Amino acid sequence: MSMLPIFLKLDGRRCLLVGAGNVALDKIGSLLKTGLELCVIAPEARPEIQQLARDGKLELILRAFEPADLDGSFVVVTATDSAEVNGQVYREAVERGILCNSVDDIPNCDFYFGSIVTRGDLQIAISSAGQSPAVAQQLRQEIDEQLPEDLGTWLASLGHLRREVLAIHPAGEPRRLLLHQLAEHQICESDSCPARRLAYAPLEPEQGNDNSSTLFEDDSDFSEPLSPRFEDESNSTHETVHLVGAGPGDPDLLTVKALRAIQTADVVLHDDLVPQEILDLASPSAEVVNVGKRCGNKTITQAEINSIMIDCARAHRSVVRLKSGDPLMFGRAAEELKALTDAAVPFEIIPGITAAFAAAAAIGCSLTSRNCASNVIFSTGHHAQSHNQSPLPEIEDATRVVYMPGRDLGLLAQEWLQQGLPPDFPCAVVSRAAQPGQQVRCTTLAALGDAEPTLAPSLLIAGWAVREIVPACPLAANGVPVTA
Repeated sequence: MSMLPIFLKLDGRRCLLVGAGNVALDKIGSLLKTGLELCVIAPEARPEIQQLARDGKLELILRAFEPADLDGSFVVVTATDSAEVNGQVYREAVERGILCNSVDDIPNCDFYFGSIVTRGDLQIAISSAGQSPAVAQQLRQEIDEQLPEDLGTWLASLGHLRREVLAIHPAGEPRRLLLHQLAEHQICESDSCPARRLAYAPLEPEQGNDNSSTLFEDDSDFSEPLSPRFEDESNSTHETVHLVGAGPGDPDLLTVKALRAIQTADVVLHDDLVPQEILDLASPSAEVVNVGKRCGNKTITQAEINSIMIDCARAHRSVVRLKSGDPLMFGRAAEELKALTDAAVPFEIIPGITAAFAAAAAIGCSLTSRNCASNVIFSTGHHAQSHNQSPLPEIEDATRVVYMPGRDLGLLAQEWLQQGLPPDFPCAVVSRAAQPGQQVRCTTLAALGDAEPTLAPSLLIAGWAVREIVPACPLAANGVPVTA
């Protein structure tokens, strides 16, 4: 059955509630918020409902339902544990053309109460048509966790600005497009607020018709900083740059805060290794730009990336610098944070699940084992070689995690053997951790150089902690990669 989702104005209208027990008490809270005039009828009532009646919040009649009680009602709700009473109220309501809801009694309902997420005047209602209120409640909780707490305040400011736009600009396509533009901006009280300047500026007939504006043109010259969309003013406030960890690549492993930042960003500057599934979470109106540097191929310098972030922030655009894994783990975040700090541009760091943890989870390995590993060493392939020339004990009290170890692991293995690590030192190469096509290769340090190249991105975990899981890894016997 197809249903029409609607939001009713009930302020000042009469609503009849039949029942005054626990279920009725749950409904009264949401009903009274609408400003309706509530009449409750039941042979007996909970003390809380009696107190509401004494406080003048509702009318309470302590007796059984009578058909005449429906007279003058706009809607009626039954909240009794009697199917007979629910059915009687519903039939009488239908005869009078009054909408009726019987709680948890689908046959005797004209409408259903949804699970509601509210932020000020914003309401998101979820209904399962009575099939599973529990599912609707779970979805409500998930949505509630993802919506910013200040969304209602922003919506109120936007509503006020919208009314001003309707008053000063004539109806037409330019005004409609302007209202859509304002819905993508933050609004402040300052006269220099970009959203307010945009709202009050004269409309041109062609304004908003060109949707081809992008951050980069095909022939962009990165030698000069990008020009902001708004002229910078000394008394204006900058948007915040968010350094966001995209995790190992599985969208389900994003933090809620990271997801929220990606979905609300005006500009997303992402590394090359961030998969399309995560980039697709950005708003359709956002400019998503690959600023990655991979395998020595650099199409853009770090200085240019810094300049883009700063210029976009000064143009009052919300920027997400999206990095694979965690932004603070081999993501050159220090350089970007320094550049933002020097430019007085506010920033926020949103951590992500680093590839080391995803790779360890992929092979079922605890990086810190009470038996053999009380330390963890994180390094890149470049620094893992010749990093420590001092001899190491036969059993090293650490787990080594090497990001981006490179395709030729022979040189790294040779360096470690020369440092004193034993040939049977356990190793696991994890490719595309937590992503489709994940591969795991378990081996030893002596055989590491003979391992077949794996797909990027890959990560090497080495240490006696790996030995504890190697027997469970099919690779230990035949060298065939395990695909998750």
